[in-house]
Amino acid sequence: MDRRAFLALGPVGLASGAGCLEYVTNDNGEEITEPGDVDIIWDDLVRDDPGTDDERVTVWGVVRNVGERTLYYVEVRATFYDADGDELESVIENVDDDVSSGEEWAFEVEFPHYGERAADVATYELEPATGV
Repeated sequence: MDRRAFLALGPVGLASGAGCLEYVTNDNGEEITEPGDVDIIWDDLVRDDPGTDDERVTVWGVVRNVGERTLYYVEVRATFYDADGDELESVIENVDDDVSSGEEWAFEVEFPHYGERAADVATYELEPATGV
């Protein structure tokens, strides 16, 4: 299932508290849980064509299943901030392949704007969540 299909499932009560996703259930009965089984082991902000109208910003990273169960859905939320710490945008990307214990996989989260708006991105935060 891709991100658009997941978001189209209907109300998915993503509760925010202390910067973490908490246990919720979507209309299909799938649980989205806190990311206790997932570690982001590497990440980096990458800029393409800086200083131009085509400037793009992407966060690349690698996530590892550190739990003992196979995960059937993993998402990574990237929140992008400007130099003043103001939130610019939050974007969710997902992996919906079965990910066995100990496996790693790469992810890429792209800031959805180009040019000057992309140039405003100074920092980011990543937040993983899993589905069981």
